[in-house]
Amino acid sequence: MIRCTAARVDLDALASNFRVIQAHLASEALLNRAAGAGVSRAPGIIAVVKANAYGHGARPVARVLEDAGAVMLAVADIEEGVDLREAGIRAPILVFGALSVSDVSGVFDYRLTPTISSPAAGRALQAAAAERGVTLGYHLKIDTGLNRLGFRHDNLSRTLPELLASAHLRLEAVHTHFGTADDPESPLFEEQRRRFEAACLVVNDLGGGPRLRHAASSAALVRDSRVWYDFVRPGLLLYGLVPPPLHTMLALRPVMSLSSRVVAVKGVRVGEPVGYGARFTAERPTSLAIVPAGYADGLDRRLEGRGVVLVRGRRAPIVGAVSMDVLTVDVTEIAEVNPGDDVVFLGAQGEESWQRIDAREMASWTGTIPYEILCRLGARVQRLY
Repeated sequence: MIRCTAARVDLDALASNFRVIQAHLASEALLNRAAGAGVSRAPGIIAVVKANAYGHGARPVARVLEDAGAVMLAVADIEEGVDLREAGIRAPILVFGALSVSDVSGVFDYRLTPTISSPAAGRALQAAAAERGVTLGYHLKIDTGLNRLGFRHDNLSRTLPELLASAHLRLEAVHTHFGTADDPESPLFEEQRRRFEAACLVVNDLGGGPRLRHAASSAALVRDSRVWYDFVRPGLLLYGLVPPPLHTMLALRPVMSLSSRVVAVKGVRVGEPVGYGARFTAERPTSLAIVPAGYADGLDRRLEGRGVVLVRGRRAPIVGAVSMDVLTVDVTEIAEVNPGDDVVFLGAQGEESWQRIDAREMASWTGTIPYEILCRLGARVQRLY
């Protein structure tokens, strides 16, 4: 059975977005090569499928991206990588997360590529590899200013020699992560770029040798081709959204839509309250559509009085509290709304721009980011592919 509230994931749109990004990388590299500047060959794509593929469903999404030609898939932790291997994914899988206190056996048993971002993680993996009598390839993370995970860019001469001397670990790539790639006004982005390139030279001088490099998330990919290096790491772009406030001319298609149905239409009189807390009071005779979706499905309570849905191709405001399982929509201005009518939270009900809602717009109503809108989609919301 399918609940009224369901997410539809368009895998054709996902594959199309991958091809659009791939073509953009190739065309930009061709232009740079002709001009003798910037990236001169198209980087490979490390497709980010962490957090259940940003709420879209990691297994089916990973299969599409593997078939499309992703050079690697990237996950947050070992458990996410194991899940993809058990689903039959064969592409290389990069684990972004910290491993110093993890059970690292899954890295070896499921052929995962770890990120080493601290001396402690390096020692744990070295010991496990030595015990198994194998050599393990890894990616090295450099902290260039985000100040979370990674070897400090300005302390590598002290912290890296032990790791690089390991007989059972093989450095395959070096990467970093930008903290302000989506903020054109911040000088930190350029500072991190310079620090990363200097750090790569230090790694080389310490005996790490020239290695593959990657740094560009979706925002950095859109913003600056100088940081494409050997691989780029799109996440949000693959799912058809551009990190705000950035914009692009790439012909991307949102992959996920979220919809429900009207289950009842109710009239309230002037002065009557609606919903928990009685925070909405009708100022005119009002028709309400009752929709079986709420915060248990991942809809933010702050949508009350700010957000809208699409009903019969028109925008209708969400009024009254968003409760666990139900919300109410003012459909007074929309004729002939009946039980069974479609209600769109994310997606389209027509061709005009105002007949579409995407995660960027919904995020703007609640003061958050589109990543959160997608990732918080509730487990009970079925994904229909």
